[in-house]
Amino acid sequence: MGSCLSAESRSPIPGSPNTPAKHRRSKNSSKRRNVSRNSSFGDSSLHRIPGRLFGNGATDVASLFTQQGKKGTNQDAMIVWENFGSRTDTIFCGVFDGHGPYGHMVAKKVRDSLPLRLSAHWEVNLTTDDVHREISLNASSVNSDETTSFLSANEEFKASTDLDGTEKQPEIFHTLKESFLKAFRVMDWELRMHQTIDCICSGTTAVTFVKQGQDLVIGNVGDSRAVLGMRDKDDSLVAIQLTVDLKPNLPAEAERIRKCKGRIFALQDEPDVARVWLPDSNSPGLAMARAFGDFCLKDFGLISVPEISYRRLTEKDEFIVLASDGIWDVLSNKEVVDIVASARKRTTAARTLVETAIKAWKHKYPTSKMDDCAVICLFLDSNSSNPSSASNNKLDEQQSLVDQVSTAVVVENLCGPNGLNRSGTIKTSKNILQDGSEEEEDEWKEEEQSEMGIEWSALEGVSRVNTLVNLPRFDPGKEGKASRK
Repeated sequence: MGSCLSAESRSPIPGSPNTPAKHRRSKNSSKRRNVSRNSSFGDSSLHRIPGRLFGNGATDVASLFTQQGKKGTNQDAMIVWENFGSRTDTIFCGVFDGHGPYGHMVAKKVRDSLPLRLSAHWEVNLTTDDVHREISLNASSVNSDETTSFLSANEEFKASTDLDGTEKQPEIFHTLKESFLKAFRVMDWELRMHQTIDCICSGTTAVTFVKQGQDLVIGNVGDSRAVLGMRDKDDSLVAIQLTVDLKPNLPAEAERIRKCKGRIFALQDEPDVARVWLPDSNSPGLAMARAFGDFCLKDFGLISVPEISYRRLTEKDEFIVLASDGIWDVLSNKEVVDIVASARKRTTAARTLVETAIKAWKHKYPTSKMDDCAVICLFLDSNSSNPSSASNNKLDEQQSLVDQVSTAVVVENLCGPNGLNRSGTIKTSKNILQDGSEEEEDEWKEEEQSEMGIEWSALEGVSRVNTLVNLPRFDPGKEGKASRK
């Protein structure tokens, strides 16, 4: 359906152009041409930026790997961006786990756009004193429900950002915290306004961080996870979980959702998986409390405000693992850390972890459909030397491309659409055709333009925790029995 909308927006206006019509068309189509040109320009520029890796591979400091599960299109996306924001000591990493019929498109859209938004707002926060005024003005422009949700969530994560207290955190944390908040909110707004991706019942998680020197700032939405491998005082390798899985069964999340009239209960065959439902409908059954997209639930407690945390890295910290829940459903934090540490080469650490998770799925849940898996392993020391590094390109070339993309982003925001043109496909069981090509540059284009699809359905057996339940498998008359915390 997305390709139909794109073709329609590019079709000429019927009728012979007279002077008033020509003037009117020129004014309106100018915006359309700017959006189209800048949007495509941004995509092509992203693929050429040095240091930006979003497919299976490795750099001097990171290993990435993703593999499709047994449920159709791979809905996981990932990115490692070295020299982020043209800073030689800075790196951005993110894993995005999509869900719903268009989850794979949402995940890749957030993967491509969120880092640009974050970089732009970070720069603004560093160079102007008017950032607080801008945030206040933007907050007043959204409706009161969204503002209330945003502010309440903001208050929630303030208590959990750092156990040592906010006053002990460095300036970079305060700056990046504001940048994360603004970038995540703008990203969700962009998805709501998107004309070719229907995000009503589709969305994605996002576990992301920015590492600058020894400072690590993490922004997390959903139930993907970040774990740190570090040495304790006995030189034993231990696993430190850096993020919280933001699921509906958490007391603070459940309280917010219920205050907004959303319902939380588990299905009879999944008693341990709490899901979010509409007040008067047995749908959609989302197994997380925060996510990008999923606008059918945004008025009922679901938010996209990130939980933000800070950590000062030390010489005892060896690596960070970001992964979608396809990994954490079958492996513990300690198992993940041990697998990465024992990998034969750092360049294959992520692949080794995914392959181990696949074996664990087959062993633990032989009758269930394996989930998609995406892993990033970021090694914190600089003593390794792996081939095929994407960071050996010239920084001046990256600076030029980043500046061009940032300019395109600003213009695109100014000329963005004023409403969501829904494709009407959210009630069907058709999904976008799985792209068999390994060419990343063609992947996005083919996914947007393809109308044919494969069956998209809820999981059989063990739950894919971040999946929307399209047709709830329970008797509405027995809802009391199905409602379990």
